[in-house]
Amino acid sequence: MKTLPPIPFVSNIDTKSRDHWLTYLQAALPDFEIAAFEAHHPDHWPNSTVAIVANPNPEDLKQLAKLEWVQSVWAGVENLVSTLPQDTAIVRMTDPQLAKTMAEAVLTMTLYLHRDLPMYATQQRNRVWQQHDVLLAEDRKITVLGLGALGSAACDSLVRQGFDVSGWSSSPKSIQGVRCFNGEGGLATALNDCDILVVLLPLTDNTTGLLNNARLSMLKQSASIINFARAPIIDTVALLKNLQSGTLKHAVLDVFAIEPLPSDDPLWAVPNITVLPHISAPTNMKTASKIAADNIVSFTETGQLPVVVDRSKGY
Repeated sequence: MKTLPPIPFVSNIDTKSRDHWLTYLQAALPDFEIAAFEAHHPDHWPNSTVAIVANPNPEDLKQLAKLEWVQSVWAGVENLVSTLPQDTAIVRMTDPQLAKTMAEAVLTMTLYLHRDLPMYATQQRNRVWQQHDVLLAEDRKITVLGLGALGSAACDSLVRQGFDVSGWSSSPKSIQGVRCFNGEGGLATALNDCDILVVLLPLTDNTTGLLNNARLSMLKQSASIINFARAPIIDTVALLKNLQSGTLKHAVLDVFAIEPLPSDDPLWAVPNITVLPHISAPTNMKTASKIAADNIVSFTETGQLPVVVDRSKGY
């Protein structure tokens, strides 16, 4: 079995969260030394070939001269793709629990929009007692953009709830009970015929600005959007324009260009936007640490890297 030198946890997160991660990681990897990168002089890591990372400072990683690959504890890896050398392999967090958590969040906020809860909240503030018709789930059309592990799990939960579900991805996919589209033509079809659009795409060069004004205009009148992916996928100016004109009914936003969202950001005050503090699918430290441990142990036993990010795709 290949023996690994000490494994640094390289992060740019608050101290409390860092220490919690270290506790779970060390418990999952009892035969390895796991420590915060900043807890030691860089000379402590001369032979470290693997690092576990959480939003790391690229300058810290540059000090690991023999680094071969990094294990991210998060699913999103766009910052790693843009900053790490090409010869450093990136392993993203693929945790079934993360997919379950995201599917739960998607179903929750889809039901929130499906049952017009934002409208009833407005009525309460205005002391208005008024009932509205309830649409059957089977008559509500949902489109999910992004059909990877998270998107597929979200589609499954929506189908089980009885919604009419379509999905779109860059490459062809097949999911039971879901009409799947791909490519530019497929995107137009998927957007044209949905009441609620759920965005679960990775952030790449191809998805940045994907939902610009032209594509938002493809949505039917009074459609709503849920963005649980990354903020730059949607043109914020175009989104606001369509919300304020009433072309779009509501947006649930869990991701923003700057986080935490500044208190003076105008998005807070838009009545048909629901602001969430990036909580759709937080990584579970216990289950994610076990996934990371399994990958590292497998590497030490076989010398084979886990499935790595395809740099050409960005995920």
